[in-house]
Amino acid sequence: MKKLLLAALAILGTYTATAQKTINGVSVEKSITVSGQELELNGAGMREKLWYDLYVGALYLTEKSSDGKALLNADKAMAITLDITDEAVTQDKMKSAVEDGFDDSCSSKERKAIQKEINTFIGFFKDAIVKGDHFEIAYLPGKGTMVSKNGTQIGTIAGLNFKKGLFGIWLGDDPADEDLKEGMLNK
Repeated sequence: MKKLLLAALAILGTYTATAQKTINGVSVEKSITVSGQELELNGAGMREKLWYDLYVGALYLTEKSSDGKALLNADKAMAITLDITDEAVTQDKMKSAVEDGFDDSCSSKERKAIQKEINTFIGFFKDAIVKGDHFEIAYLPGKGTMVSKNGTQIGTIAGLNFKKGLFGIWLGDDPADEDLKEGMLNK
């Protein structure tokens, strides 16, 4: 009986381990809950630049999709998590990358319309960023885009247009990393 129980636990342990995806040592959860809304992992990948593996990014949705444009325009709950994997990612470099990302994901007219929100978002990166930090960027209709770092809420920014520009950094026509976009969209 004891051997049977141990075998059952081993099978269960194997199932649990395979339910998550591991990328560059980061365990990507198969689902997350944001303000009571359960979101399922759509896909994940690594943000690389030159020879640096900067962070693992994961996209969570209410239902699976590989259509980045539809996701950007959807007024539906979704989240992106970023797990920092390299000390090359610093507070200043994150701010600069966000600025560049909005330049690539928005037209100048769109950016001008949400510049106040962009400034607020960039202000969320006032504390040092270190290898191992976990950011969660979640959009909920009617609430806005909520940002947390290592499980602590940093702030919320209202507006679907801001969400479109922000999520466009990873899912838009000119993403920060094409391979990461494909990973998040599970292509």
